[in-house]
Amino acid sequence: MSNFNAPAEKGWERRLRESLLLFGHRNWIVIADSAYPAQSRPGIETVLAQDDQIAVVRRALTTIQDYRHIRAAIHTDKELEFLAESDAPGVTAYRRQLDALFQNSKRRAVMHEQIIARLDQSSIMFRILVIKTAITIPYTSVFFELECGYSSVAIEERLRLTMQLSEGS
Repeated sequence: MSNFNAPAEKGWERRLRESLLLFGHRNWIVIADSAYPAQSRPGIETVLAQDDQIAVVRRALTTIQDYRHIRAAIHTDKELEFLAESDAPGVTAYRRQLDALFQNSKRRAVMHEQIIARLDQSSIMFRILVIKTAITIPYTSVFFELECGYSSVAIEERLRLTMQLSEGS
């Protein structure tokens, strides 16, 4: 039965949900600004969102949280912290919105070129979904590096140590 009062899912939202069903540890979701390049690696898919960038980031964050098998490490460009309002009108308000959105999440600021290099390397073996928005403030892309949702780095380290100790016996 159809609910005519529910808003129609947009193409980028549908693509995000379809991707997250398949994605897992080592896949990435990128919510990009308008100058973000269309990358040529076959593992990188780019879709267009005509919505406000903060709204797209918010939707991506809540959608990722809907899936038990994944969680996201969140990265933003380090350059964003130092960008002056006079050089990028709107950046101060944008930073406030981003801070409010991620107040309960850990996020790591990384130099833009380092993130791009990691994406390039990851795309050799793993798929990446880029959702390109119309925002025209530099260094506003948000990077969700997917991790296993039902395990952790600490569990993996204990497992490897146990295996190593077992081999030494």
